[in-house]
Amino acid sequence: MSTYERVADLALRIEDYALEGLVQMVSSDFERKSTVIRLRGAGEEGVGEDVVYEAVDHELAQEAGPALPLAGEWTVRSFAEHLATLELFVQPPQREVSQLYRTWAYESAALDLALRQAARPLHAVLGRRAQPVTFVISLRLGEPPSLEPVASRLERYPSLRFKLDPTTSWDEELIAGLVATGAVDSVDFKGLYSGTIVDQAPDPVLYRRVVEAFPDAWIEDPNLTDEVDALLVPYRDRITWDANIHSIADIEALPFPPRMVNLKPSRLGGIEPLLDAYDHCAERGIGAYGGGQFELGPGRGQIQYLASLFHPGTPNDTSPSGFHVMHPEPGLPSSPLAPSPAPTGFRWG
Repeated sequence: MSTYERVADLALRIEDYALEGLVQMVSSDFERKSTVIRLRGAGEEGVGEDVVYEAVDHELAQEAGPALPLAGEWTVRSFAEHLATLELFVQPPQREVSQLYRTWAYESAALDLALRQAARPLHAVLGRRAQPVTFVISLRLGEPPSLEPVASRLERYPSLRFKLDPTTSWDEELIAGLVATGAVDSVDFKGLYSGTIVDQAPDPVLYRRVVEAFPDAWIEDPNLTDEVDALLVPYRDRITWDANIHSIADIEALPFPPRMVNLKPSRLGGIEPLLDAYDHCAERGIGAYGGGQFELGPGRGQIQYLASLFHPGTPNDTSPSGFHVMHPEPGLPSSPLAPSPAPTGFRWG
């Protein structure tokens, strides 16, 4: 039985639903908006979180309210099939990938509701044990870049580990300071993005400096131009992929077999494609780690829950949301996160 088959036929009753907007300034210096989906039925409520990045897509959905025809008797499988026939956006989204993000929001809420109506937690239905979750803090160092964002967090939380986004403006002094912390587990070159605020053009000088300075760090999303590819051949066992992974087909299309990939639930776009991707990687000996999208609500706990079941000991970019802000308050949980699945449903804590 595939992992998806364990949840596909769970009964699901939806009577109505509601949308709740969330907003927060986050460490990448932008105002993050998200929308909590609340599906209700049989005296229970299931929650998911829409992590579309463009604010206007949230604002339009929230203004329209619960206008989709979701009420009915379903299974997790038939609800997903029905959802695929609906137009989830008031107007075409700003980015194509947003369709996957919003689909994930509704399907994760449906899975939560189905499990709560069955009075069972996800790990029990899947036959898995929730384990402690290691996590890293994903961080940019500003322009001009500074060691301060890392140093200030380490001063308050000495055991933190980081996934950092190198930029061309990183010089040797900054890199030496980061090396001295001993706290960098991953470097994300953002080489596959285009037209975003985090774009980083392929810079062979930067790539060489960084991969040599951090010999044990994972190397995420390099832009493999001919020059960069030749440079990184000796480091292929450390290269991981994120922004281009939306499906099993994307994993199979990578330029060489990966040791590790980032399986972001929202980017896979649904319960079935995500669980099938977990199975695919397990069958082929490909490691996985989880990634977040600056979730502000229940979506963060859901990706931590999934990490606890499928890849608990890898450098999961699933830190508690309290670390999103520029100056995290004291008292936040440290890594690894203790297992805290809710008694029923698809919820963490």
